[in-house]
Amino acid sequence: MTHLHILADQTVALPDAPYQALHFIDGVAQGSADGQVSERISPSHGVVVSRAALGSERETDAAIKAARAAFDDGRWSRLSGKARATVLTKVADLIEANVEKLALLETLESGKPIAQARGECGGAADLWRYAASLARTSHGDSHNTLGEDILAVVLKEPIGVVSIITPWNFPFWILSQKLPFALAAGCTCVVKPSEMTPSTTSMLAEFLMAAGLPAGVCNIVLGYGDPVGSMMSTHPDVDMVTFTGSTAVGKLITKCAGETLKKVALELGGKNPQVIFPNCDLEGAADAVTFGIYFNVGQCCNSSSRIIVHEDIVDDFVARVVALSRQVRFGNPLHEDTQVGAIVTPEHVVRIDGYVHDAVAAGAELCLGGGALDVPGLGRQFFQPTVLRGVTPDMAIAREEVFGPVLVVLTFRTLDEAIALCNDATYGLSAGIWCDDVHTCLDFSRRAAAGTIWTNTWMDGFPEVSFGGVKQSGQGREIGQYGFDEFLEVKSLVMRIGRTRAPWVKTA
Repeated sequence: MTHLHILADQTVALPDAPYQALHFIDGVAQGSADGQVSERISPSHGVVVSRAALGSERETDAAIKAARAAFDDGRWSRLSGKARATVLTKVADLIEANVEKLALLETLESGKPIAQARGECGGAADLWRYAASLARTSHGDSHNTLGEDILAVVLKEPIGVVSIITPWNFPFWILSQKLPFALAAGCTCVVKPSEMTPSTTSMLAEFLMAAGLPAGVCNIVLGYGDPVGSMMSTHPDVDMVTFTGSTAVGKLITKCAGETLKKVALELGGKNPQVIFPNCDLEGAADAVTFGIYFNVGQCCNSSSRIIVHEDIVDDFVARVVALSRQVRFGNPLHEDTQVGAIVTPEHVVRIDGYVHDAVAAGAELCLGGGALDVPGLGRQFFQPTVLRGVTPDMAIAREEVFGPVLVVLTFRTLDEAIALCNDATYGLSAGIWCDDVHTCLDFSRRAAAGTIWTNTWMDGFPEVSFGGVKQSGQGREIGQYGFDEFLEVKSLVMRIGRTRAPWVKTA
């Protein structure tokens, strides 16, 4: 833990009182009928930062029925694309006007640094604006070469009622990867945020009302996976479930939704590799690797948690990453300069520590870190920047998602070896390569089994470029045109012009 850059003080004040997060059902912000609430204690400051209504089957059923009625009567699904886009654009404006409120709540509930929370919440407005553009430009196809008396039209229609279940690590961003695209398509929605980070989703209800979204089109139910998420995945009035979270829960949702053959879209875990060749910008690669493992405290499905380094440069490259890791600013999330904040729960600190301990016991070399980090005045719900080399592909830490600031180093000699190591995983979310030879980059990009490939960069993303994984990293896509299409059904309309159809029954 020596020679780390730790910030203990803060430059942003704590709020005066906990935020009161409510359900939003059929256009009304409300508590639970039984009065139950849950409290969220900040992982970085140890104080109650929010009190949220705790939903039951009663609130969940009411929300689903409201969404079903709103879809079926066409108050949103049959509006013009222009009308829907107008509402979505107003929501984007309101998000930008309230970034500071959103970011403070997200920081205190999740433990992420305030600067990152601002970037996430403010940047989400761009997702809403891009979704608005899709609402206006969506169209089907026509076929006018089927014969002079036949015209066929392929329509794209909203799939119906969508259940949206979001995680704690990027609560507002991931919500904005789903909700505005579903709304742009004409769907109605029921949203459940994580019980650990409910407040920014609850606050969004104010923006939806102010922007003129009709009642019942978007409903928010706060609470636990059981019963809220479970009912959202099984209710017969729900047509689709989109979920971001762990692979284990994603499998459970797929199984439950199968009873009613709902469409399911999943964005799940990752064990994302970056391959480092000698002929690349080593300084830029080391910085990107450092960013990729410590961003959001490593609690990110896109975390580059394993690097595969050419044997000729592994000593030099690991030394570069360790030196940069010592310069990353860890500590109080309410300090403007903090880059890495708190771990979400004490239990997760123990889980991360277990992975590191087992790897060292199995022969891995600890180059940096390896345990809880004590930040003065804030406790030990932090984890040291950790780098492990001498890791073998069979170790759990090389194969399983640790979800923390822990980087493992493997080595290779040939491109084929590097690709084999990349693909030797149950996950397939993202992968990256650092190499100045474009032919090598293209070969790697074609052969690596992942939904996103980055070459000479890491985690650049845009609303226009779809995101999602293969294998056990999920199914379906989010954002971009392909993410928008997930919320649409295709209907074929075949029209015969005039009475030109030959009779099938021959009459005398």
